[in-house]
Amino acid sequence: MPANGNRPLKLQFGLINHEGRYLTAEAFGFKVNASAPSLKKKQIWTLEQDSQDTQVVYFRSHLGRYLASDKDGKVIGEADGQNSDCRFLIVAQSDGRWALQSEQHLRFFGGSRDYLSCFAQVITDAELWAVHLALHPQANLLSVARKRYARLSAEDGEIAVDMNIPWGVAALLTLVYLDGKYCLKTCDSRFLSNDGKLLMQRGRATAYTLELKCGKLAFKDSEGKYLSPMGPTGTLRSGRCSKPGKDELFDLQESHPQVVLMAANGRYVSIRQGVSLAANQEDETDMETFQMEIDKETRKCTLRTSQGNYWDLVAHGGIQITATEVSANTMFSVEWLGHRVALKANNGKYICTKKNGQLLAVSDSIGEDEQLTLKLINRPILILRGENGFICHHKNSNLLDGSRSVYDIFTLQFSNGAYHIKGVDGRFWYVNSAGLVCSDGEAPEDFTLELLEQGRLAIRDKNGRYLRGDQGGTLKGDGLSLSRSALWEY
Repeated sequence: MPANGNRPLKLQFGLINHEGRYLTAEAFGFKVNASAPSLKKKQIWTLEQDSQDTQVVYFRSHLGRYLASDKDGKVIGEADGQNSDCRFLIVAQSDGRWALQSEQHLRFFGGSRDYLSCFAQVITDAELWAVHLALHPQANLLSVARKRYARLSAEDGEIAVDMNIPWGVAALLTLVYLDGKYCLKTCDSRFLSNDGKLLMQRGRATAYTLELKCGKLAFKDSEGKYLSPMGPTGTLRSGRCSKPGKDELFDLQESHPQVVLMAANGRYVSIRQGVSLAANQEDETDMETFQMEIDKETRKCTLRTSQGNYWDLVAHGGIQITATEVSANTMFSVEWLGHRVALKANNGKYICTKKNGQLLAVSDSIGEDEQLTLKLINRPILILRGENGFICHHKNSNLLDGSRSVYDIFTLQFSNGAYHIKGVDGRFWYVNSAGLVCSDGEAPEDFTLELLEQGRLAIRDKNGRYLRGDQGGTLKGDGLSLSRSALWEY
């Protein structure tokens, strides 16, 4: 596992046939068809590689069952384990589309609507599938060969692949999908061109076909060449290769939230003074930035420094950054208090800021000195996905929809423990008197964020209610308690 604790994201995607329809797994009879016009839950497939033979892959549906084909070419999505009929080979085409071949029967999978089969002996247009990634589109990009992460180098106007740990907002990249191609967008909303320059507008030079090789990604430009890191700083641009080797391969990894914390004394918590934490700085630098990694089981979090060390509870309630491994004493419970948070250490005590700025876990209850202002710094552009889809503007109204297969990009602005959320048109989110979330506000309205699960947050409106997507997809600010419909990937 890389030094920053990030894992490669499981590759999940939709498969689009020659008619522009998505391969769909139905719950009824585990039937498969290619009828859906957009990518929703039933159209998402997870790629799993065979442990012995990495050329062989399995396609697992949202139901946890596998795609399988019998000797007569009949295809169904009900296999509950990886058996021989589930083994497929990906035959990648020059345009980035895939032909899927049954390893057992050597026939190709294709067709349309309800007429799908795996019986073709040769590849025609009907046996080709385009790949639409279903991951959250914001991630860190790791070069397999260099073992370094990509970041925006604003002063050089390029993306450099030279970071040991993906740190700060510069390491956040957004994959923008359009018509079967992908663009790489930096945190300042520029697009990577194949000559390594960053452009404000996307076009032919910023569009890449995504290819898969051994579970890794390669980006092929419109000239048939591949992105790779070049030179001492690892400038990301197209090279001369027309076949992807190790230098052209990348992993997409989940981008953990990175935060700064301000204590009641108005100073930032910092590691600048050595091993002990203290709230004594007025600037936000890497020394005041911490990565929150949330444990799936306990929901407790670790706080990691840019050097890779963890906050650690030591004797007499002291908090130091000496730990290099996760343990009970590096885990903290976060209590979300609206515009502020409190942190509880493994000794059951709350972290308190002393008069000299030192942080100690010695308090039994939460007063002013136990409260911290937490600011999320690495999501200036926000894309939210819920259990039914992405949040997007409604086509014909000022409401927001939480069940779309495409996404809108919003801007997140921090304001004293709360956030203002702004659309591309410069208008703000607000909750109207009917409890509906609207996107055409002239003035900003306060929302608070709670980072509750790995990769997921909840949003509360100014009255403390959770934002959730209802069955019809409409975004509402009426959640009295936390539910799955109020958790958003970000």
